[in-house]
Amino acid sequence: MSINTERDIEANLQIGPTDRGMVRLFIEAKGVEIPMDFDPEEAEEIAEEILSAAKAARKAKR
Repeated sequence: MSINTERDIEANLQIGPTDRGMVRLFIEAKGVEIPMDFDPEEAEEIAEEILSAAKAARKAKR
């Protein structure tokens, strides 16, 4: 499977700071909870990657 493989899975994503100074991505799907903690610098890098992917997706959509 790759990033282009579609799946019929519904999930919720929550993003927020923790009380320990980390940024948490919390993914919840049927029967699964995945907490992913990142330091602020890592979280900024992830945010940049998301923005870059959004720009590329806009170009691909045309």
